[in-house]
Formats: sequence, structure tokens, C-alpha cells
Amino acid sequence: MSSAGSPLVEGDGDGTGPGPVRPSGLLDVLRVASVVLDPQGRIVLWSPQAEELFGYGAEEALGEYAARIMVHEQHLDLVVKLFSEVMRTGQSWAGAFPIRRKDGGTRLVEFRNMRLTDDQGSVYALGLAVDQTTVRRVEQDVALSTRIVAQSPIGLAVLDTALRYVSVNPALERINGVPVEEHLGRTLPEVLPQLDVATVEAAARRVLDTGEPVVDQYMIGRTPADPDTDHAWTASLFRLENALGSVLGVALSVVDVTEQYRAGLEAERARRRLAVVADASARVGTTLDLERTARELADVAVPELADVAAVDLLDTVVLGRRSTLGPAEPAVIRALAVRGAGAGSGDALRAADPPGLVTRYGPDRFVTECVRTGLPVVLPRVKDEDLPRIARSPEAAELLGRAGVHSYLAVPLTAHGEVLGALDLKRTGNPLPFDEDDLLLARELASRAAVQIDNARWYQSARDAALTLQRSLLPSHPPVTGGLEVASRYQPAGATNEVGGDWFDVIPLDGGRTALVVGDVMGNGIPAAATMGRLRTATNTLASIGLDPAVLLEHLDRIVGELEDAIATCVYVVHDPRERQCLIANAGHLPPVRVRAGGTPELLGLPTGVPLGVGGVGFSTTVVGLEPGDRLVLYTDGLVETRHHSLDERLDRLLALLRGRPDLSLEETCDLLLRTLHEPDDFDDVALLIARATLPGCAVSPDRPAAPDGAPA
Repeated sequence: MSSAGSPLVEGDGDGTGPGPVRPSGLLDVLRVASVVLDPQGRIVLWSPQAEELFGYGAEEALGEYAARIMVHEQHLDLVVKLFSEVMRTGQSWAGAFPIRRKDGGTRLVEFRNMRLTDDQGSVYALGLAVDQTTVRRVEQDVALSTRIVAQSPIGLAVLDTALRYVSVNPALERINGVPVEEHLGRTLPEVLPQLDVATVEAAARRVLDTGEPVVDQYMIGRTPADPDTDHAWTASLFRLENALGSVLGVALSVVDVTEQYRAGLEAERARRRLAVVADASARVGTTLDLERTARELADVAVPELADVAAVDLLDTVVLGRRSTLGPAEPAVIRALAVRGAGAGSGDALRAADPPGLVTRYGPDRFVTECVRTGLPVVLPRVKDEDLPRIARSPEAAELLGRAGVHSYLAVPLTAHGEVLGALDLKRTGNPLPFDEDDLLLARELASRAAVQIDNARWYQSARDAALTLQRSLLPSHPPVTGGLEVASRYQPAGATNEVGGDWFDVIPLDGGRTALVVGDVMGNGIPAAATMGRLRTATNTLASIGLDPAVLLEHLDRIVGELEDAIATCVYVVHDPRERQCLIANAGHLPPVRVRAGGTPELLGLPTGVPLGVGGVGFSTTVVGLEPGDRLVLYTDGLVETRHHSLDERLDRLLALLRGRPDLSLEETCDLLLRTLHEPDDFDDVALLIARATLPGCAVSPDRPAAPDGAPA
């Protein structure tokens, strides 16, 4: 017989193994004492546990009458009688009696007595004795554990070493939706085939192998208890061992954390909404350009909210008019932006209206319903019969079906109570349908973007009016006038397409002379354009009476001074082809560039003067030679000034461009300078005027000596 702590042959843990298994530690906890008596009641066998319980060693107890050393005097007669009954009838009995220990103390002991018969027919009595305090403690522990397990709201189970259920409490029965008896003897995948429990099984095996517990292993899925709804649980696993250290299996606890899981999802969705809204606040409306604002909205919506997004405005809104639709009226929609990403977006993009296209959508279309009512249209699940009400044509509907559009959402773009258009969203690759959370996010994006779009469309309307005004005020001059060949350009500011007060003019004068003017009114928009128009008119009038350039600028200075908050710069040139010279006066403007025929471009060293409107400072006229073939380049500061480079660097760049391509025509030179120098993000407009001296029909011969530069007028 093996000792208490040594193992025997290990089995499979289910009683079906090839041999004995390690002993349970329960008997060691109880410390069961064994005593065998002969028919006369003398002790013939005495276990070590009996020595511990009664205090007598084997040499003291063997051969003694048991009643004398084991039983208290007051129970002696009863015990003798019960012993006789056992020996005579073979009926076992049990009871609790106070015993007398060798040290004189007493202890309450539980007894179990039964008759034994050996192979010779001799009869003996076997007594098993356990300290009642130990028994009661074990009973209490078992009862407490049983009640806790049975009443616990946490799902509890015990798995054997083969990870088969051997015990399941009522809470786990409810969580799984499977009766207790259908758990026992089966593994986790067999009980819950629809739930991915592979990670839990792998964790259980690690716990068996290492003894390291696993706490809060996450599981998400569905069980027979609620087969139509996702739930979340945390599973914790601990290895079970007996008092001898033998591995009995794994204890599994399961806690339903669905509410916390859903709260976490909602918090994550809220965080995502805030992130998208913050992104939209930073990215949408960076300029007052209508098309760019629409593209920025579409870029924010894809792929965070949709796989395909389109921004469409009512055409009347783009044209600056309010629009109201009756129940039977179609909607005339102008597509401003479309964006797609992910699986299926290719066909869906081809089905969408390309930017700039104006399409008539019938009253039955969803986008028409959205802009007519000012309410969102949500189709969580798109059916085949819905596609024609989404698309502009049967061909487009077929493309949407091929793309796998399965969910649709349209929200109105509303600003200041007016419906401007709609944000149109579709899902193809994203398998989830649009839900209330998506609708909330889409409405927030649309609401914020609509204000930016409204600002952009009114700004564009005002800008178009200013540009129309300015272009109407700028001259339309012939390519050749007097002794000059002339080319000109005007370009609004690149970053905002804002018009300003830059202007140029070519004014024929008597005697074959020509006046060239380039100026810049500070400011932008309609006020600057209007001021520019007044100055141009005044300049034409003053030039017609043949005033000296310096005197002309003095008159313009007084005119500007009478205007409220007006400042302007201007350079005024009078070209005389017969004298082969120019008379030039400057009012705070950048110097012109003269390019000699076959020579090097140079900035003319003129007195700069002060801007018009400052007053109190006179102007001077400078004589500059201009031979046939020479070019004179007049420009405003928008051509050369930037935020990132010094003015000297930019002027050097201008001279380098003029020096590098002397073979270009005047028109080609204008295009080269604008294309190269006027950057897309420049915030100033540009007026550019280039003149080349020619030989007029009545001009003197080209070999006449040129007028010296800087000669007084």
C-alpha cells in the first residue's frame, strides 16, 4: 500500500483509465481513525489516525478493551449494548459520543461501526471515528459552496482535465440557454456550437498546463438563450487541485457584460462621431470656393460614414435664387462632388452624377423627397425596387445593383432655414446598414457643412458680380496701337478667386503717342473694383488733355484723397514712337522692366513716389528710351509678392524669366509669367501689361539716336 502522499498510476481522470489514479485528499482532511475489535471487544488493530485522535499509541491500545480507553464512562453501557448488536446481527450503526483521551480531555467524535468476517469465519468489529468538529467544518464548507454556486448570478462550471463539463450552476444554464444535463460530459464547442469558444478552450488548456489563471477572457456572440442578439461575456479560468496537489480540472466563471459592452460601443461611437465632426470642422470650409467646400465634405464622409458620398445642390441655389418644390415637381440637381472608396465603389461612382452635371430628378426619387421635405431619407436595407428611386437612370440603377449598394442615406443640406441640396450616402463594402447613430452623424456633418456651403455660394455670387464689374471696367485694346504692340492679362487672386482693384489701361493719344497705365487699389471686392473704375475714368480724361505724367498723378492723388479710406499705387507711361522714348511717373508702384532688343532685362531706376491718396508729396517724370524691338513690362505686386520669398528674390526671378525666353511672343510671355510667378495660393490679384516698340508707318528711321535715360521731361 502506498503512502498518503505518493502517486499511483495516473488514469484519464474519468474512471476509464488503465489503472488507479492519485488518491483524493478528502480523507486526509477528515483524518479518519480506524479501529478493529475482536468479539470480546479488545483492540486488535489501531491506525495512526487513532493514535492522533485518542492519544494512545498502538503499544498502549492493542489488546485493551476498547470501551475502557475510547468511550466516556457515562456512555459505557450503551456502547457495549450497541457493540453486541453489531456482532450478533451485523447491522451497522452510527452516532456521536464524547470520547475520553489519554490526557484526560474529552472530544465529540462521529462513529461508524460495522461487522467484519475473515476467511476463517471469525467475526470482528470495524470502527471508523472522526472528530466531529472537523466533520462539521467540512459539511459547512460544502454547504456554503453549494449554496454560493447555486445562487450565484455568475455562471460557474467545472471542467475535467479533458475539458468536459462535470458541473454547471443555474446561472450558467440560463446564460447558455442549455439544460444542465445537456452540459455534462460534453465539451464547450459541443454545447455551444454557434459560439466561437476556441480562445476559451485554448486558455483552459494553458491553465491546466501552467496553473496560471486567466481572468476576463472576452467572448462575443450568441447562445440559444438569445439567438438573435449579440451578447458579451468575460470568462475567468482557474486550475482545480486537491489537497495532495492532484489536478482535478478547471473552474470556469462566466459574467454577462453585455450592458457594459454596449455602453462601451456607444461610447466608442460617440468618440468616433466627435472625431469625425472635429475633422469636418477643420477640413470643411477652408476656402470660400463652393466646389472645394463640397469636395471637402465628401472627403470627410468617405470612408468613415459611407463607401460612396455625393454632394448635390439645387441648381437654383447655385444660381443664387431660393427654391421651393411642390409635391409633383422634379428637382433640378447640380452635382458638386462625389467620392468613393472600398469594394464596389467603382460601379457606384460611375452611377453617380459627375461634378458639374445638372440632372432632373423626378418627384418620386429619394433625393427629390429629401430636398422637398427637408427631412432625411433612410433605407437600412436597399431592395431591388429601391434602386430606380436612387439612381438618375435605369443604367445607373443597374450599376448600383452591380456595385452591391445595400444601404442608402440622404440628408438635407439646410442653412438658415433654406434647403440647399443633399448629402447622398451609399454603402457597398461596409456590411453594416445605416442606423440611427449614422443618421445622427450624417445630420451633424450636413448641418455644419451647409453653413459653409451657403457662405461659399453667396461669396461666389458676390465675387462673380465684382469680377463682372471689374472685367467690364478693364479696357479692350487692339494688339497694336501707335508705335506699340501690346498684350495684357488680368487674373483674380488664386487662393480665393477674389477680385481686387488692380487695373491696366492702353490709351491712344494724339501725335501717335500711347499712354500705358497699371495701378492697384488697395482692398478687394466690389468697393475696390468701383474705386478702380473711377480712377480709370479719371485717368482717361486727364490723359486726353495731354498732361505730363507727374501732373496727371497729382490730379489722381487729389481724387483718391477725396474717396473714403482709398489708397492706390500707379505707374503712368507716355510712349512717343517718334522720339523713341517714354515719359514715366510712379506713385508708390513697383518699377517697370525694360528689355532691350537682344539685351538683358533691367528694372528701371525711377523715383518711387508715394501712393495716391497720401497727399502732400509731389511726383516727378523720368525720360526712358524705348527703341523698336524693346519691351516694357508693367505689372502689379500680385505677380511677384509672396509670403515665402523676399521681394528681391521674386524680382530676380521675373528678370530671369524674361531673359531666358526672348523669342516668345508678347501673349506667350504673359502666359509664362502668370503661370510661373502667380502661385495657386496667392492672395492678391494681378494686372500685367507688356508693350513692344515697333516702327510705325510714319516713324523716323530706326537709326535715329535714342533719348538718354533719366532725361528730364
